[in-house]
Amino acid sequence: MLRSLLIFCGLLLCTSCTEHLAYSTVKSTENGQWHKERVMEFTFSEMDTTRTYDMFITLRNDQEYPYNNLFVIAEFTTPGGVSERDTLEYQMADALGNWLGSGFGSVRENKLWYKENIVFPNTGVYTVTVAHAMRKNGSTDGLETLPGVLDIGLQIEKNP
Repeated sequence: MLRSLLIFCGLLLCTSCTEHLAYSTVKSTENGQWHKERVMEFTFSEMDTTRTYDMFITLRNDQEYPYNNLFVIAEFTTPGGVSERDTLEYQMADALGNWLGSGFGSVRENKLWYKENIVFPNTGVYTVTVAHAMRKNGSTDGLETLPGVLDIGLQIEKNP
């Protein structure tokens, strides 16, 4: 009886954590460094055209990440080819240098807001691309590689 109860509770926990998840995928960087030419591309389709969603950029970093913020350029493209490009800044550490996000040890996972209450009105393939836009202070050239970034992902959740 106890075993059955534990299995039921485990299944309930797994189901409740993912019931709002509509899409989630992660792509790894090369050797923990995000090269400026490596644009992460995420494609998805078959979204419910009658409901709203929230989109998040997920990022895993380690202690090699040298900055307290992150600039990215994200582009959202509809099946009809209409694109919307945003330059976004996220805080990665607090004022004392403590990493934000969740995790244990030196690796942190950040769930960063991208779009809120979005509707996907058309059927077809949607695309989101994400590239880093980090530069050193006083420089107009972007960093060739951004150390300490392990993975970049896209997560889409259904609104209740």
